[in-house]
Formats: sequence, C-alpha cells, structure tokens
Amino acid sequence: MDVSVVIPTCNRPELATRAVRSALGQTHRDLEVIVVIDGPDDATAHALEQIGDPRLRVLALPVRGKAPNARNQGVNAAAGRWVALLDDDDEWLPGKIEAQLALAATATRSAPIVASRMISRTPRADTVMPRRLPEPGEPLSEYLTVRRGLFYGDGFIQTSTIMAPAELLRRVPFTVGLRRQQELDWTLRALQHDDVELLYAAEPLVLWHQDENRDRISLHNPWQEQLAWVRESRHLFTPRAYAAVTMSVISSMAAPTRSPKVFRELLSEARAHGRPGVLDYVTFLQIWALPPSLRHRVRDLVLRKANA
Repeated sequence: MDVSVVIPTCNRPELATRAVRSALGQTHRDLEVIVVIDGPDDATAHALEQIGDPRLRVLALPVRGKAPNARNQGVNAAAGRWVALLDDDDEWLPGKIEAQLALAATATRSAPIVASRMISRTPRADTVMPRRLPEPGEPLSEYLTVRRGLFYGDGFIQTSTIMAPAELLRRVPFTVGLRRQQELDWTLRALQHDDVELLYAAEPLVLWHQDENRDRISLHNPWQEQLAWVRESRHLFTPRAYAAVTMSVISSMAAPTRSPKVFRELLSEARAHGRPGVLDYVTFLQIWALPPSLRHRVRDLVLRKANA
C-alpha cells in the first residue's frame, strides 16, 4: 500500500458510499480508504459497514469540526506515502491514482502536488476544468485566479483532484475554520516551500458533481470571512492575482447583498492592494449586475458550446 485516500463526510451516507466505491474501484489497487465521519452519524457508519472491503477504514470523530479538520485528522491517520483527497460528493474515474502516480514519478522536486483536470457536472452541462494548464514561468497564484474570459475555470484546482505526499500534508495542514477556497489556500501555502511543485494530469480524472438542489459549501456566501482571509494571505498572491480573487471570487459571494457599500469596498480593496486588468473590471460589473442563476445558465451554455 502506497496511497491513502482521505474522505471527510457528515450525514450524507449515499454520497459517501458512492465516493468510497469510486476510490476502491481504482486500477491501482494498493491503497487504503479512510473515511472521516465528522461527528455523530450512525447512518453513514452503517452504510459503510455494508461495503465489506478490508482496505476501508472509518474514523469517527466525537464532535463536528468541519471538512478541513476532518481532512487533517485523516491525513494524520494515513499509512501511505501519498495521500489523495476526495470530497464525499465527488467521484474518481478508475485510472486516477494510476495516472497521478505515473506523473509524480516525473517530478523534479521531492514533494510534488499532483492535480488533474476534472469533469464539472451541473444539471445543464458537463465541462472540463481547468480549461488550460499552467504556462512555463506563470505565477501560480495568477494561474489559479486570473480569468481569461468572463467565467471561472481557466486555471483551477479542486480538492478531489489533489494527491500529495503525506509528509507535506502534515507539514502544511488545511486551515481549520475556513469555509471557502480551502484548496486554493492550502495549495498556495504549500507552494511557499522550496521542495514543492504543482503538476497537472492533462486528462480529466475526477467527476465534480455540482448539484444545485442540495446544500454545498460552495453555495455558502461568507464574503466577510473570505475578505478577511485574502487580506491576511496577501503575501501568497501577486498584485494581479490579488485583484482577480477580490473582484471575482469574493465579489461573487458578496453580490447577492446588492449593497453599494460592499461594491465600493471590494473595488477599493482590489485597486489599493492589487493590479486589476480590464477583464477584472468587466467580470466585476457582470457579477454585480446579473443574478447568480442567470450567470450560471449563461456560463454553462457558453462553455458547453465551446467544448462541443
């Protein structure tokens, strides 16, 4: 066994079971799957008991601490050299771990983060993200945040695509208490270490379910919390990236307030501490002008045609 899979979950037995089966169904068989049940949850524990695979371990936490803490607890319990992260509402394609291990073997640094493209599935369309891979010499904070079109996903990293050395995930744990942008925060902090590089498998290896009729962390809008995070983390971003994350990511959370005061605050933050481009201004204005549901429909329509 050389890979430990860590899946945090809480009160979603059907989804957790689907995620576990996709991990156990990998072509690379030498792995363990650690499901961290985040607080009391008898239904999930019972559902996992029915799987009957000796490679499955269940770690039940006595109180709920949310996903970053559950991931950290799973990493601490992992026996594999590598840890692959999987959210309970996502699935892996069968060759994911095999492809990532092959890519890891090409790394030039001792602690590579190995990610991949994924299929983003909404009720309206399937799209492949990220739409492009990092260019040589491109600052990775800019790759992960700066848009080249009106819709996010040009550069992107998502938790269920990440495989990294267990030692790195212990050295750089997930930020407990951060509700959004957990993988962006973790990746940029990990990349501050000299022995870390970011590699991408070009093929999509993950199915990212964006079911809009159920509660997901990505549907929460803690914009004040996220603004505090990005201010504290300014050193992780280039000025170009700082403007982009403020005017797109945080603005998309804040726009439902329809508050002119918040509009001005975010614009001022981006201009005072970042370097906005023309597309940042256009993105910012369309985020504030259009309702989220309309933006999502337009995005899926445009991207579906682009992928056709």
